[in-house]
Amino acid sequence: MSAGDPAFEVRGARPGDYEAVVAFTENTWPERDGDYIPRVYEEWMETEGEGQRTLVLDPVDESGLGGIVQGVLLSGHEAWAQAMRVNPDYRGLGVSPALSRALFDWAAEAGASVCRNMVFSWNEAGLGHSRSVGFDPVTEFRWAHPDPDPDATVEGFETTDDPAAAWTCFQGSEAAGHLRGLSLDTGESWALSECTPARFRRAAEETASIALVDGERVRACTYRVREYERESEDGATDTWAEYGVGVWSDLEAARGLFAAVARDAAAVGADRTRVLVPETPRCVSDAAYARAGISEEPDFVLAKDLAGH
Repeated sequence: MSAGDPAFEVRGARPGDYEAVVAFTENTWPERDGDYIPRVYEEWMETEGEGQRTLVLDPVDESGLGGIVQGVLLSGHEAWAQAMRVNPDYRGLGVSPALSRALFDWAAEAGASVCRNMVFSWNEAGLGHSRSVGFDPVTEFRWAHPDPDPDATVEGFETTDDPAAAWTCFQGSEAAGHLRGLSLDTGESWALSECTPARFRRAAEETASIALVDGERVRACTYRVREYERESEDGATDTWAEYGVGVWSDLEAARGLFAAVARDAAAVGADRTRVLVPETPRCVSDAAYARAGISEEPDFVLAKDLAGH
């Protein structure tokens, strides 16, 4: 049996697929608190539309589903692929490319010229599948987690919410080059898209745009994407403040930026933070030296050119 077998059908997901989707995803990564798909599938079905498409691989003559993937339009030319899963019963049969091709076709028809995804660096199967269907490596990043602190002091810098200052800092930074101009999307969680001046303007109006100036130049910047709640390991509910990218010129500016984030996060009642930082030796070691708290492993971003679809 293979994806080319007429017994397989790639179709749009339906609310009634919930139990079948849960059946082959709920035990994914049990050592890492399981898969998120069972928790969000019903919400996905409520938001399906022109900008979002969830696909499943249906072995028509058999019970269960063979796989799932979701695509989301982040802009007029950018699509994001996520939740790429194959039922363990169908792995090794060459079925997953059918889902990916269908997703690429949908994204291209919707006007996207590129489709990106993110894969955890420890997810060997996910990385291998992504490369096999045409995704190419783009960049990698890590999370910094400075603790919220209402008394954090930004020493040696003036803090401004001017989005133009923040954009100037980002645009000319090594971080922007390493990240290929990407930062956290302000609409879709866990997605990266092209960072523009409008992103900082929106943050200044709706959340927070932060830039650190030393009197002569802008030396650090970030923007707050959102606040959200997540259950912690002890069963409590934590409020997180999320920042779309962290950019700084040197260690002194890194310390100042993480202090500004700590103060901003405390102001919105956050218990924890996460700041996207480039996965480079300097950036990661700066964050560690500044005691900002660094995630154990990086995440990889890959991209598929949709020309020809």
